Amino acid sequence: MSVIMTSTDNVVDTTAPAPDRKPRPLALSPSRAGDYQQCPLLYRLRAIDRLPEPKTVAQVKGTLVHAVLEEMHRLPRDQRDYPAMVKRLKPHWAQMCAEDPDLNELVPGDQLYDFLVECRTLLRGYFEMENPQGFDASDVEMYVDTVLPNGVPVRGFIDRVDTAPTGEIRVVDYKTGKKPKPQWSQQAQFQMLFYALVYWRLFDQIPAQLRLMYLKVNDSMFLTPSREQLEYFERDLGDLWARIEMDGRAGKFRTKTSKLCGWCPHQSLCPEFGGTPPEYPGWPGSTADTP
Repeated sequence: MSVIMTSTDNVVDTTAPAPDRKPRPLALSPSRAGDYQQCPLLYRLRAIDRLPEPKTVAQVKGTLVHAVLEEMHRLPRDQRDYPAMVKRLKPHWAQMCAEDPDLNELVPGDQLYDFLVECRTLLRGYFEMENPQGFDASDVEMYVDTVLPNGVPVRGFIDRVDTAPTGEIRVVDYKTGKKPKPQWSQQAQFQMLFYALVYWRLFDQIPAQLRLMYLKVNDSMFLTPSREQLEYFERDLGDLWARIEMDGRAGKFRTKTSKLCGWCPHQSLCPEFGGTPPEYPGWPGSTADTP
């Protein structure tokens, strides 16, 4: 993940101890699973230590566009058009800045116009890919939180769920970055299968279609999951969670170097780069252990 900052004032001192927090029981999400697969120590620093990280322009751009699309699918059909949604960018941005004033430094006034133009382009990409006036979403920003039959705790947000007149389910996720090349698409497929599995276990229905909409390039990735595929995926999640629990209870999370290390916000704490991780706060347990 690229870290983009407009001034050194926005840099978070990750060598400082994290503020006291009540340990939150852990659950697996696509992001945290990706962290562990990339580097177990990165997973620890994000999921267990919960160290602060600087926001990036790319992140807040995605948050803003997602907020507008979420609002749009809650509106009556005749109000879901491109000009109306462009007008919603500034109010949503103002709300985001009111909740987090640091965003005014990340995207200062002299850069705001170009930032909003880029967000507008992403919205245009969405409208070129589908007509939201032709259907109603069953749910948007659906929060899912459960424990799989094999004991793996899972949670996350599904951007959108559509239900066809004949009852089939489609799970949709928006992406505001580039569409990965086929050899780098594993993480995208992992996320899609993750939410298909969770939806199936929660509602006893396998989604007929999974769609990742890449708004920047007006392209989509589609998957049609089978029961057998999801059962295999569930077993893989079980193995992954078992490794995380073993590391967590032992307090030992190994490092794993790759080209992605150059973008890691916690590189200064990594032994591979001469750093020292903070004292391990202990395994907080998981939501599967909660009565």
